[in-house]
Amino acid sequence: MDKNKIKYKVIGNASNLIFSDDGYDGVLINLTNIRVFKKYGNYFTVSSGYSLSKFSMEVSNMGYSGMEFSTGIPGQIGGSIFMNAGCYGSSISNVLYKVKVLTEDYKIKTLYNKDLKFGYRDSIFKHSKLICLSATFKLCKGNKDDIKAKIEEYRLKRFNSQPLEYPNAGSVFKNPEGNYAGKIIEELGLKGKCVGGAYISQKHANFIVNKNNASSKDIINLINLIKKEVKKEYNIDLICEQEIVE
Repeated sequence: MDKNKIKYKVIGNASNLIFSDDGYDGVLINLTNIRVFKKYGNYFTVSSGYSLSKFSMEVSNMGYSGMEFSTGIPGQIGGSIFMNAGCYGSSISNVLYKVKVLTEDYKIKTLYNKDLKFGYRDSIFKHSKLICLSATFKLCKGNKDDIKAKIEEYRLKRFNSQPLEYPNAGSVFKNPEGNYAGKIIEELGLKGKCVGGAYISQKHANFIVNKNNASSKDIINLINLIKKEVKKEYNIDLICEQEIVE
């Protein structure tokens, strides 16, 4: 596709993406129908289109610890590696051993954790044309009851703190160093603020929910409004976790 100058994007369930109302003038490559799951001792290899929460529950039910934090994160393996998804003090980079990638010159290559330049909601994939094909995780054998208890603890935390009753694309902004985006937005009194059908959640200020057929323009305008107010009041440049695709 590069030879023909065709614009393309590789996606899973698009759970962290905001597409323009005008659509996408290119090719979307969806990997969710490629599902591979292999176990070698305490190493697990899964295709990038595999559901992260499904994988996390499967290994947890087998008595392997390390993925409990991700059992409620929507999206696929590839996307979670792309953004180094995480919560509750853990992230994908803590358990990922290696990945198989397609390089820009169409070669298949193995990269290890140390090669992936992981950071807070960041990885080498955000700054290159590498495509993640599969991932291998190294997990530890644990106590099933302890694993289930931790998963239930995280489930209740999500239920009590996140607006799961409305469509949303997860946390909108990265947390600034030493602070929390939701706390900053709440302190500005922006909970409940709306643009069109897009609302800042009353439950968690770092979530924008679709309460009334919001357009992507509504959501983007609300994101920009939040960024403008936070910059004006705190001189902080909030950075989006969600990706706007145009």
